[in-house]
Amino acid sequence: MTENAAQQPASNPELPTQYVPAEVEGKLYERWVERGYFEADEKSDKPPFTVVIPPPNVTGSLHLGHAFEHTLIDAVTRRKRMQGYETLWQPGMDHAGIATQNVVERELAKDGKSRHDLGREAFVERVWQWKAESGGQISGQMRRLGDGVDWSRERFTMDEGLSQAVQTIFKKLYDDELIYRAERIINWCPRCLTAISDIEVEYQDDDGELVSLKYGDGDDSVVVATTRAETMLGDTAVAVHPDDARYAHLVGRRIKLPLTDRTIPVVADEHVDPEFGTGAVKVTPAHDPNDFEIGRRHDLPNITVMDERAVITVPGPFQGLDRMEARSAIVAALRAEGRIVAEKRPYTHSVGHCSRCKTTVEPRLSMQWWVKVDPLARAAGDAVRDGRVAIHPKEMEPRYFAWVDNLRDWCISRQLWWGHRIPVWYGPNGEQICVGPDDEAPTGEGWTQDTDVLDTWFSSGLWPFSTLGWPEQTRSLEKFYPNSVLITGYDILFFWVARMMMFGLYAMDGTPPFHTIALHGMVRDEHGKKMSKTFGNVVNPLDWMDKYGTDAVRFTLARGANPGVDVPIGEDWVQGSRNFANKVWNATRFAMMNGATVEGPLPDPADMSATDRWILSRLGAVVAEVDAYYEDYQFAKLSDSLFHFAWDEVFDWYVELSKTSFFEGGGPAKVSGRVLGEVLDTTLRLLHPVIPFVTETLWTTLTGKESVVVAEWPADSGFRDAAAEREIEHLQQVITEVRRFRADQGLQPGQKVPARLDLSGTSLAAHEAAIRQLLRLQPEGDGFHATATLPVAGATVALDLSGTIDVEAERKRLTKDLGAAEKEKAQAIAKLGNEAFLAKAPDNVVDKIRGRLAKAEADIERLTAQVAGLPQG
Repeated sequence: MTENAAQQPASNPELPTQYVPAEVEGKLYERWVERGYFEADEKSDKPPFTVVIPPPNVTGSLHLGHAFEHTLIDAVTRRKRMQGYETLWQPGMDHAGIATQNVVERELAKDGKSRHDLGREAFVERVWQWKAESGGQISGQMRRLGDGVDWSRERFTMDEGLSQAVQTIFKKLYDDELIYRAERIINWCPRCLTAISDIEVEYQDDDGELVSLKYGDGDDSVVVATTRAETMLGDTAVAVHPDDARYAHLVGRRIKLPLTDRTIPVVADEHVDPEFGTGAVKVTPAHDPNDFEIGRRHDLPNITVMDERAVITVPGPFQGLDRMEARSAIVAALRAEGRIVAEKRPYTHSVGHCSRCKTTVEPRLSMQWWVKVDPLARAAGDAVRDGRVAIHPKEMEPRYFAWVDNLRDWCISRQLWWGHRIPVWYGPNGEQICVGPDDEAPTGEGWTQDTDVLDTWFSSGLWPFSTLGWPEQTRSLEKFYPNSVLITGYDILFFWVARMMMFGLYAMDGTPPFHTIALHGMVRDEHGKKMSKTFGNVVNPLDWMDKYGTDAVRFTLARGANPGVDVPIGEDWVQGSRNFANKVWNATRFAMMNGATVEGPLPDPADMSATDRWILSRLGAVVAEVDAYYEDYQFAKLSDSLFHFAWDEVFDWYVELSKTSFFEGGGPAKVSGRVLGEVLDTTLRLLHPVIPFVTETLWTTLTGKESVVVAEWPADSGFRDAAAEREIEHLQQVITEVRRFRADQGLQPGQKVPARLDLSGTSLAAHEAAIRQLLRLQPEGDGFHATATLPVAGATVALDLSGTIDVEAERKRLTKDLGAAEKEKAQAIAKLGNEAFLAKAPDNVVDKIRGRLAKAEADIERLTAQVAGLPQG
């Protein structure tokens, strides 16, 4: 990595009058990459800081959620790089098994072909071809966003090294008897034609029907209810609770199953809730997970009634019907036989859908590969409980524990062709061999490899160490594992985070994959609504970047990022951030034109004005504050702190208060110019991780140095001057109050008013010239008549507003406003004095009322002073 160049005079200190992001962003990013700023050196003796990118799907493109997450990760890594860490932000993409296969299959369908027309080998080759030509457009979009990733280390979950890691850990888990093959009920997608895991099922309330059916006849009859009437063709029992006296005479007997020539037993099982419905349930072991367990306990047969596309396979009148068609036909047939006791429609209930294609999931008995997660999940829970891994915010811990402590075995096989093929071979005589990466696959007649591939999350669960060369013990693995922090959304805490925890602890001898899990929320629209194509509120961040610049989008996202909380965002907020970037540009340009410099040491504080000492004192405090917020992943607070410091204190106050020194020239101007240069230098470095492009342009022009990317992160100077801070605070109070009074009187901002200033007994005497300049106050002159007197911060400002206001009308207006403020105060005091109200009201409501009280009291003080300052008679 190129070291920071020694300070040189700026080759071109001139800045354009306007900042145009499109003219600089692309060039700057390519320069950063070419100079190797983002490349991590495993041979370095610097302390490591590692973070992985949550690998986006190879089919994906940059959406607002990506932009949000990448902004946060980039801010953290840019700061750590500036702090002197050997920083690795690991990039890469996920092969996204189902999603990618679906894309290529849709392309084939346009030509009237399916993957079966090509065959497995040719189809996989076709997917690789698609990946080379069309996949990974997100990489270019990441560059647009300014992601400081090490592109030389980019990985793909299907590349050779990661494939070796997958095969290695599968073999290790297999040999440790933590992977097994068994017939179980799984979630099956009839559209994707594969098993999917529990966490890939999205539940939503659908309108269906609840049908009550009578099985058997006379005293041997029982009523059951179902929302899936088509599955009754696979019923192999009716279950009741052992203590339910209503059905005691039926337990052990067989009853007729309607529409079939079969009889089924009535069994007693404690799983049945006698208080729910009729207290009797139909048992379909091959199509319901709970029924499957009942079937195992009672040795019931498993009858599968649908094929992989959810088409009925049972011989008879319903064979060949889709499950939904069969549902209606079977209900009609049962109704014709008088078997329908009750029908309720619509009946709203929770239904599982495939998270990728939204098809209704079908529980299905299937032979699949499973990970025995109990010991792995227990280790993942212990790592957080014993403090080896911290979850931030801590309030998210219970959600994590609720998941890992109750994790069921994980179905890892998928009936796809694109993905890591399961490394198990079957022999002609029932042999089963798991093949590791260094093993020879068995050859000979009758040996075949398992046709399934592994769940995508299996390979992405290895991401923190497979990307570093594992299972080889590489220098990168030694240097950069474990990761320092994982920054990711709470929505994939179960999908990805828990799996990385389980695999990292297992493969890396008990060393967790990261020290900290920092969880953020979801990006929503400005009304707090989830973004979706259905709602028509999806935003392409590239559109905003084109319109307002990348820095504006990044700053908006960072300002909304409170830990674990969803982030509302609207275009007007991005426009506001663009205005901030322009403010930084214009103010820095003005400052440089008026003598701001970084050359030479800072002057002695004794030679500085109170204004100079104040801004340096505030600068030290802000550096410390921003550092604390970064360590706590409080991106919103650190961004807000920098916004108000830069805009309010540096640009609006310090630059304005220093104009007098700049205009007068001489020693004070040189001192203020050097102080302003120091403040700008530090402020731009503080802002850089969040808004990298505009700060790079300004900082290199100001300092003449190579790049702020490799500049030193600011350290708290320790300089504090409480007296100067109080003095400037009083000065701000005077200026703010008089400005407010002028506005209340309807005076134009540039309108000059004669005034008498009494600053005796205060520290403000040295600021009289600045006060008069900023407030457009003329010397009092002959014939001065004080028509309004404002006491503020120990000083008195008397204004001659003769002929500019209607005194009586102003008195009436102020008196009316004063009455409203006193009423507001009384109401707030009454509520805060009501014990019953305080006991029930949420904290935020009480805090809001306290804020109203404080504002009312401040308004009363201000308005009383204004009324008193009006001329009498």
